[in-house]
Amino acid sequence: MIQSNMAPLGMAVAPHHLASESALAVLRDGGNAIEAMVAAAATVAVVYPHMNGLGGDGFWLVLPPNGDPVAIDASGAAGSLAHPDFYHGADAIPHRGPAAALTVAGTVSGWQEALTLSRELGGAPLPLARLLRDAIRYAADGMPVTASQAAATAAKRPELEQQPGFAATFMPDGEPPRAGSRFTQPALAHTLSLLSEQGLDSFYRGELAQHLAREMSALGMPVTLADLQRQRARRCTPLHVAHSEGDLWNMTPPTQGMVSLAILGITDRLDMAQADDAQTVHRIVEATKKAFALRDRHITDPRHMACEAQSLLTEDHFATLASQISDAQAAPWGTGRGPGDTVWMGVMDSSGLAVSFIQSIYHEFGSGVVIPGTGITWQNRGAAFSLDPDHLLALSPGKQPFHTLNPAAARLKDGRTLVYGAMGGDGQPQTQAAIFTRHVIQGMPLQQAVSAPRWLLGRTWGQTSDSLKLEGRFAPETVERLRQLGHEVELLPDFSEAVGHAGAIVRHNNGMLEGACDPRSNGSASGF
Repeated sequence: MIQSNMAPLGMAVAPHHLASESALAVLRDGGNAIEAMVAAAATVAVVYPHMNGLGGDGFWLVLPPNGDPVAIDASGAAGSLAHPDFYHGADAIPHRGPAAALTVAGTVSGWQEALTLSRELGGAPLPLARLLRDAIRYAADGMPVTASQAAATAAKRPELEQQPGFAATFMPDGEPPRAGSRFTQPALAHTLSLLSEQGLDSFYRGELAQHLAREMSALGMPVTLADLQRQRARRCTPLHVAHSEGDLWNMTPPTQGMVSLAILGITDRLDMAQADDAQTVHRIVEATKKAFALRDRHITDPRHMACEAQSLLTEDHFATLASQISDAQAAPWGTGRGPGDTVWMGVMDSSGLAVSFIQSIYHEFGSGVVIPGTGITWQNRGAAFSLDPDHLLALSPGKQPFHTLNPAAARLKDGRTLVYGAMGGDGQPQTQAAIFTRHVIQGMPLQQAVSAPRWLLGRTWGQTSDSLKLEGRFAPETVERLRQLGHEVELLPDFSEAVGHAGAIVRHNNGMLEGACDPRSNGSASGF
């Protein structure tokens, strides 16, 4: 598909079409973009369970029709028992199992805070039961397994099938499910029903929280009931860059939102409008290296940072970094932070309210631990911590881990509003830069900008190589020029999930809404 979908009254983009349809149904029922996003977030947690879930974290970027954007940090901190001694002298935190499930799941607290913001913005709120209705039905009655879920289950079976609750939940017949087969999650349906009846706060301070705490203790996870009870999503002022095309916003630390803004701030000084494919990739990749260096030197829990992230996003700093980029030679490259499984979704309503949203359990299926009796797969985001006490990301109880997650938004000087984003760890800021550059700066139609071949500097799932990976649809001459510039190029399949699932929505000056969804996903751009 290379044509965008357009509609006058509402638009939702998600990497699974059932999630975008849930959002659209809420908009049709009179809900606003925030309420629609909660519905989409609940549904996608059910129908894309290898990518995200209630046991993960979330980040919101909300642009009201007028006024300043609001960000919501719905990420959880390390449990009170999660300290280096818990790992008994190990060199690193494991990526799977109860010891990897060391942070509080924040995403449900984000749904709650977003709905509070929605009420503050006015209008008659829809009942929570209405927002969770689709998700409950898909979990209880079943939904068709995607090829993505089937492939992820088969690929990760060796490392996950022995984790508590994984095989019973995701391989109920003893084998990975086939694409298109019916997949039910009765325990998750019960959990969602409980939340709809008792309120989202029950996840942290109610009956569900009590159950979660008992089961986590029995599993040996370092998260306690007191840790759940301390969780609150936090509103914050998003990071901002004044770009030549308009105002850009992204998420604050502990996310790498600064990276996404820095790449666009640097490339804003590199004449991207006239760049061909090879120059576009080269310049963004070189800017990415500069931005990753900033990230790895500074970004952690904001309470532990030596400087304010916004102070790194200055015109002078961008100009200095841009001047260090050579159009004739790729700079040396070390290592990235690796892959991650995530969903980005966007919603805009007829009032002009716009939401850019990310929800994640980090690696595919997170820690692999499914909390008994809940159907909730717990994230492994805490694996991003270091057991080196002198490291920037050193583990300590109550500390937020580093996040690759970062939803993006822009108000352009020509009057348009844009929300956009992607899944994929280190690839998120690179994909954001590709979409923004191609669509806003180079004038490529929105869906073509999302569908066009992309790249990834860094590792993909299960790989140790930090090469520059290009989808096979790039022209051979582009690939050869990048090699001549000194990039270590590897080729991926034509439409590879390794470069993430992206999406975008544009609100035009006449009020029309344009949505684009990634053909690499199972998603859609749905409007009315």
